[in-house]
Amino acid sequence: MSGRDVSLASSSAFSFSCALLCLSGYDFAAVLEWFAERVDRIILLFDAHKLDISDEFSEVIRALKNHEDKMRVVLNKADQIGTQQLMRVYGALMWSLGKIVNTPEVIRVYIGSFWAQPLLVPDNRKLFEAEEQDLFRDIQGLPRNAALRKLNDLIKRARLAKVHAYIISALKKEMPNVFGKENKKKELIANLGEIYSKIEKEHQISPGDFPKLSKMQEILAGQDFTKFQSLKPKLLESVEDMLANDIAKLMTLVRQEEAAMPSHAVHGGAFEGTMNGPFGHGYGEGASEGIDELEWVVAKDKPTYDEIFYTLSPVNGKVSGAMAKKEMVKSKLPNNVLGKIWKLADVDKDGYLDDEEFALANHLIKVKLEGHELPADLPEHLVPPSKREQ
Repeated sequence: MSGRDVSLASSSAFSFSCALLCLSGYDFAAVLEWFAERVDRIILLFDAHKLDISDEFSEVIRALKNHEDKMRVVLNKADQIGTQQLMRVYGALMWSLGKIVNTPEVIRVYIGSFWAQPLLVPDNRKLFEAEEQDLFRDIQGLPRNAALRKLNDLIKRARLAKVHAYIISALKKEMPNVFGKENKKKELIANLGEIYSKIEKEHQISPGDFPKLSKMQEILAGQDFTKFQSLKPKLLESVEDMLANDIAKLMTLVRQEEAAMPSHAVHGGAFEGTMNGPFGHGYGEGASEGIDELEWVVAKDKPTYDEIFYTLSPVNGKVSGAMAKKEMVKSKLPNNVLGKIWKLADVDKDGYLDDEEFALANHLIKVKLEGHELPADLPEHLVPPSKREQ
């Protein structure tokens, strides 16, 4: 399945999945929240043609509260619209997200067309390529920052524990000693939002550090308030000292350790490839046309490719990567696919293409445009005659 087919924002399959989980007795939002606590990156996919955020998807995004730092947004299928319309779509998306995602920082949105087929509107090719590489670099850097993210999670948990202590203490203070305990409990639960506000102002706590109101009310309904403990200032002082001093020292040590460690990155799939030549990453398998033929399968179209080759002003019988790229991008194939084609066609790995290698590159472009997959490695029958071992 291509990247174009997995947009969650307006997918009927997504809504259907939500409905199935609910019918099966699952709290879909709770399941996602459980995963959100354990993952390093959350990517929300939106379709440039369908920006309406369904009620189900809105609920899912709200379930990711307190994990906004992990969230990234992908605006997919952006090659189906022109630049001016794309600007309007981007603005509309940011406006819609602003109503749901409550974060002081603007959420990062990657714009592109995440599939391996020709761009329908290639006007923004450079933007799409840059955005794709930024997204890949962000994902590749996740292993390197793992310790820092765990430390951030520790900070979140410490703040949440502190807030819980204030809430429990406030509820304990309001409970009567003898009569009317059950009625008072119901009253406190119903007015929990007011208690949140009071604690927030009194102790200068950020609203984002409080547990979800509805969830907290649900949990409190099954608790015995008379068994709650009073506030213990010394324990809170220890937490404050840890956040102010110990965490700061750990943060410095983690960064020093990461700087000294060798670089780790995600590999495989779209991340596997080469940065050599004028293109970037590539992937795919296949292509067996001409495997049983005695003549090089590219030879039949080589005269046509030669005409193009000699218009590129070859030097010493070869064209540079920059010159070849100018011609190859006319296919409107994504940069990652052209990168794979360059890697396969530059058989001698000298960073240039001779007439046979240039013909091979055009043949592979033709193979891809016809809907076939590219080989992971160049098969023997596609190797130019002059490059074969005698």
